[in-house]
Amino acid sequence: MSRIHQKGGEPSQRMLRVAELIRHAVAQLLSRGEINDPDLAGLVVTVPTVKMSPDLKLATVYVMPLGGKAQDQIVTILERHKKYLRTEVAHQVNLKYAPEIRFRVDESFANAAKIDALLQTAKVAQDLAAPGQDGSEDDQGDGAEKGDDAP
Repeated sequence: MSRIHQKGGEPSQRMLRVAELIRHAVAQLLSRGEINDPDLAGLVVTVPTVKMSPDLKLATVYVMPLGGKAQDQIVTILERHKKYLRTEVAHQVNLKYAPEIRFRVDESFANAAKIDALLQTAKVAQDLAAPGQDGSEDDQGDGAEKGDDAP
């Protein structure tokens, strides 16, 4: 029955809950500085999201260094310490199987910046200002007043 539910593409509540537990565990390990690597010493890494496979055996951890610098370097550093991180996550999160962990750069910040840039363009500003200039919003207000006067 759960496989039929997964065909829609939406993650189940269990997948979301486990992903959040793994996200907290990895973020805690990174914030404490438990990974002894000189390349990682000067970098602050955030873990915005984790996505789980439906069988909970694969966790894709999306990471982003603070300031967006050294993105590819962060992934390679964390891939080097994948076995240690998997072991520590398994100790913190109580699951039947310790999920395999893979790291990816989080692109959501870049996508949000692109959307913000598009919303700031002159064409979009013109489209957003158009309804107030032609008086269409004022017509709606007049209709409401007429409805109030009717018995």
